[in-house]
Amino acid sequence: MTDLTDQVAIISGASRGIGRAIALLLALQGAKVVAVARSEEELTELTHKTRGLSIVADIADDTDAQHVVDETLRQYGRLDILVCNAGVGSFNELENFTAAEWDRMFDTNVKGTFLLCKAAVPHFKKQRRGHIVGITSDVARRTFPHGTAYGASKYAQDALLGSLRKEVRPHGIKVSTIYPGLVDTYFNDTTPGSAEAEKTHLRPSDVAQAVRYVLEAPPHVVVDELMLHPITQEW
Repeated sequence: MTDLTDQVAIISGASRGIGRAIALLLALQGAKVVAVARSEEELTELTHKTRGLSIVADIADDTDAQHVVDETLRQYGRLDILVCNAGVGSFNELENFTAAEWDRMFDTNVKGTFLLCKAAVPHFKKQRRGHIVGITSDVARRTFPHGTAYGASKYAQDALLGSLRKEVRPHGIKVSTIYPGLVDTYFNDTTPGSAEAEKTHLRPSDVAQAVRYVLEAPPHVVVDELMLHPITQEW
């Protein structure tokens, strides 16, 4: 079992929902959490609880993504874990999507993952270890009506992480992909906490526990992929 005490973990999309739950749980396990998001107010409130570092950044921007890794190394002198969690989505018939909506999803879900990994991997290679965890979605493995843009972005993110896993494994670097089903969050402009969602959705803490599980695997073990659903969700 890998001890997370004092391990330095960058978590994107950390201001709310799944990312916040991951940040809080890893801090509870003794990790030094670097919370990344675009909302300064929510990050400030979170870091009061994690006692870690917060960085306001747009991970779809090359300069911002590199700054996240550079600032982490400047503050802590090391980086052990990268959790690529930031994600956005909207759902509609294909002809009703705008190019701007398409770009927004691909910029955050795919380009953001690419840029953070690109900034972190050279450091991981130098130290011959590191763990990248990508939070994608079960829609990376299935299609559904009104999900053309979001589903395409998640298929692309999944392919990126899968290829990267094979690319960096010889350097001692782990890449794990987690595929949650329905999660009760602010995703797609919904407000969490409804009585119906309590019965039909995962909680953000469920996904956080899955992240903890893959990170705490023994050093010689890598959990390549982990899918989780609420028991009520058809698959």
